Amino acid sequence: MQQLTIGRLAAATGVNLETIRYYERIDLMPKPDRTAGGRRAYEEAHIRRLAFIRRARELGFGIEDIRALQALHEPAAGSCKQVRDIAQAHLDDVRAKLDDLAKLERILARTVAKCSSETAPPCPVLDMLGTSRLGAIQGRQPRR
Repeated sequence: MQQLTIGRLAAATGVNLETIRYYERIDLMPKPDRTAGGRRAYEEAHIRRLAFIRRARELGFGIEDIRALQALHEPAAGSCKQVRDIAQAHLDDVRAKLDDLAKLERILARTVAKCSSETAPPCPVLDMLGTSRLGAIQGRQPRR
């Protein structure tokens, strides 16, 4: 296969040039060989690796989880159980976020429903935003 420039790699994978460079700096992507002129020269393996990273990022996996999944993706490097454990932890996080979003949606829906078409305060939404009791309304401590 012909070697690719960083621009062609970006186009082939839909990943921004600066993101590719960042993945190289943090050793998530292997550094490519360089041409005699000093340009990066990517190969098919880089496309596969970057596509793997992009799909994992789209699913919300963090950098360290992707690093672990990549290591487990190597032949005879790990077990499906190890991959499942990483994915299960991520799934648990996603479900917790969905639960938080559902609570937030209910709070906002109730508050917006209390709004009138009056032009002057009081406004339930502004009142809610101005209170330090939002965490109590949600049933948890406010984040700092």
